[in-house]
Amino acid sequence: MTKKLFVKTYGCQMNVYDSARMADVLAPLGYAMTDGPEDADMVILNTCHIREKAAEKTFSELGRWRAHKAERGGRMIIAVAGCVAQAEGEEILRRAPFVDIVLGPQTYHRLPEMVAQATRAAQKNGFGGAVLDTEFPLEPKFDHLPEARADGGSAFLSVQEGCDKFCTFCVVPYTRGAEYSRPAAAILDEARKLVAQGVVEISLLGQNVNAWHGEGGHGFGALIRDLAGIDGLERIRYTTSHPRDMEDDLIQVHAEVDKLMPFLHLPVQSGSDRILDAMNRKHDRVFYLKLVERLKAARPDLALSSDFIVGFPGETDADFADTMALVREVGFVNTYSFKYSARPGTPAAAMPNQVPEPVKEARLAELQALLWEQTRQFNEASVGRVMKVLLDRPGRRPGQLVGRSPYMQAVHVDNAGSLLHQVAEVRVLEVHPNSLKAELVTPERMRA
Repeated sequence: MTKKLFVKTYGCQMNVYDSARMADVLAPLGYAMTDGPEDADMVILNTCHIREKAAEKTFSELGRWRAHKAERGGRMIIAVAGCVAQAEGEEILRRAPFVDIVLGPQTYHRLPEMVAQATRAAQKNGFGGAVLDTEFPLEPKFDHLPEARADGGSAFLSVQEGCDKFCTFCVVPYTRGAEYSRPAAAILDEARKLVAQGVVEISLLGQNVNAWHGEGGHGFGALIRDLAGIDGLERIRYTTSHPRDMEDDLIQVHAEVDKLMPFLHLPVQSGSDRILDAMNRKHDRVFYLKLVERLKAARPDLALSSDFIVGFPGETDADFADTMALVREVGFVNTYSFKYSARPGTPAAAMPNQVPEPVKEARLAELQALLWEQTRQFNEASVGRVMKVLLDRPGRRPGQLVGRSPYMQAVHVDNAGSLLHQVAEVRVLEVHPNSLKAELVTPERMRA
């Protein structure tokens, strides 16, 4: 008998990947995905500790789910996964004893066993709080996961996890553990199986994805070359990269491999050397700017995305001005920017000279206005361009499909219903607030 599973995901693409793999793990137990928690037999909240007030959002969501569980007479398994679960597992069970399972990012391959334990406990005592598994197992979880299932023309493929950088604001080394690289053979095998299921675009994932390394000095650039040799795979992306791991060979791959999209997410966080040093980013402003210069020399049509934190402890007006100047010099097409928010247990949380909230808010607004203007200008410059777009989902109108350009712009195309999950050539016609409107390009139009 089919059981209903609902998964709500916060945070990064790694979490999106993990959520999909948890569904894969539970499928042999008879669980199939459903659209909401109301009538689900099991619900999973896959959490992120990076965003502001992550724990508060977790408990707020759990409060709503508690009501659904009560309405069903307790016949609902509630699980909390991800980085908040890893960092605050015991606190979750203390504050929300109706939760049945708390598991960290490295243990979800053991979900079937946890479900069995939670079910036995609920039958015995009538409430949750039965299972807490936030260990860092010796065996890699990837060795125990079922074959990945594709759902469309694009797929995530996790190649690296964990982080050894220890930025002073970040909890990832504590919640995801040390850097781990999957074997190249396993990655290539999974990629071939995804392509056999109809996938034409693969996004390689990792906390520091370009820190991936294989046996015998096999670097990330070589891995991308190997993936590019797979027949049927048309597009390759990767995220998130660290500037210090952008090796010469990887820069050269951007020049040589056409299947590698001309879009790179390269977080800088700040434009101030003083703040970068306090963040323990292991690079300075000049290093980042020279790296950008080398990348654009290798791939002239390359566009960059980045991450920014404003209001880091001790940040002055001059430091913030350095960030604004770096943004103007580089020019970004898509960015993520946030006010600094202290994470318990991180070095930055105990630093003096915490920046007042109103100052952080004002700086963030100023930075986002500049970043948004750069995005708008880039989108406006796309009008009239012919580009290849992977049309991966239906649009609002009959026959309309929506996809992503090589630069991750949302693009909607009318009269394209037969091209779902395919890469199509389109010409951009208009810029909308959150997307581009385009038309299919026929051979006749291309010659016009």
